[in-house]
Amino acid sequence: MKIAVIGTGYVGLVTGTCLAETGNDVTCVDINVAKIQKMQAGELPIYEPGLDLLFHRNISQKRLTFTTDLALAVKDAQIIFMALPTPPGGDGAADLSYILGAAKDIAHLITDYKIIVNKSTVPVGTADKVSAIFKTYTDIKVDVVSNPEFLREGVAVDDFMKPDRVVLGTTSEHAKKIMTELYAPYVRQGNPILFMDERSSELTKYAANSFLATKITFMNEIANLCELLGADVDAVRKGMGSDERIGKRFLFPGIGYGGSCFPKDVQALVKASDENVYDFKILKSVMEVNELQKTILVDKVITYFNQNISGKHFAIWGLAFKPETDDVREAPALYIIKALLDNGASVSVFDPEGMENVKSIFEDKINYATDQYSVLEGANALLIATEWSVFRNPDFEKMSAIIADRVIFDGRNLFELAKMIELGYYYNSIGRALIEVKEDEMLLQQK
Repeated sequence: MKIAVIGTGYVGLVTGTCLAETGNDVTCVDINVAKIQKMQAGELPIYEPGLDLLFHRNISQKRLTFTTDLALAVKDAQIIFMALPTPPGGDGAADLSYILGAAKDIAHLITDYKIIVNKSTVPVGTADKVSAIFKTYTDIKVDVVSNPEFLREGVAVDDFMKPDRVVLGTTSEHAKKIMTELYAPYVRQGNPILFMDERSSELTKYAANSFLATKITFMNEIANLCELLGADVDAVRKGMGSDERIGKRFLFPGIGYGGSCFPKDVQALVKASDENVYDFKILKSVMEVNELQKTILVDKVITYFNQNISGKHFAIWGLAFKPETDDVREAPALYIIKALLDNGASVSVFDPEGMENVKSIFEDKINYATDQYSVLEGANALLIATEWSVFRNPDFEKMSAIIADRVIFDGRNLFELAKMIELGYYYNSIGRALIEVKEDEMLLQQK
């Protein structure tokens, strides 16, 4: 099939590349000239494991092309995917200006029947608004389909190529037939294509992300309670996760959720609820707790240093909101850095992929190390904000020779408590025993 993908952000680029991988002729469109030129030259603008292989293969096979010319892209396309940003406005509502603007532009250009697919995360009723724009600006028939994405950064290629499910919102039988043909190669193992009305499809994405955000936040609350009661959150997590009604995933405590999806999707669903005079109390609590959780490590640091960290220097491992991505949007590390700086401390950071994106935010206000060990030089403590695999089994002997004090605040619970006792570190993690070293004696103290 001939396909146009409007928008080459994270969702658009993964979608376009993976659609090309199954033999479709895909043209990706963006208004950013420099970005398009880089992709035409074979440069990937994002880091996503496995994407580079498909990207270069489909470019070389001429199934994947890039352009700034919208008219050229949509001229022969049977299906037009809109993968445009929907950032939160000042009131928390999703900004639909990019989607509605693109729909208007497309309406002026098409000369035959098209399927218009909303791939972006959009509020309930967006498909109706897009349909209304086409009815206003063209007599050409189109079918508007809601097709929310469920891609996890770090494993997005696998998620697209082998989806748990494909959700399609449309009442058009013809669109159902075409979209079934398009997605058939991706569900050969039997995972379902779920058809529903457009509004239900739009709400499904918000409901799924908001539930996962709630699950994460609940576990963070349990972890905080564990510290007060002297319980071990790891044991509690395993006990909960063994219940098949609950499941093991999204039960790992930490320093809050971030990224491009969960924060804005929860916020948008709360806003939509308010607009419909419904008080979504659970999600409002989720947002409140998550905001506090993002800087809980800083609270621990300030307590350890007797309420004064002015003049102290801290090292941070991890900047991306999760491992295997360079995405730092709403990453807890950003909030940690700001809080440390606001309290008069200095900061050095290291992340395998997210350094450049953080440089554009903090510029020369912090120091950027070249590796996970050099970042420790002169540090009074290490803070761990992202669970990259490279941090899980470090050379502790090398670390101990560099870091000024053996003090770690771990927001991702990377290390075994017994190991940290053996090494003689002060080790403060999330929802577990606090390990303190005083006067060369290693004590295990519940807090």
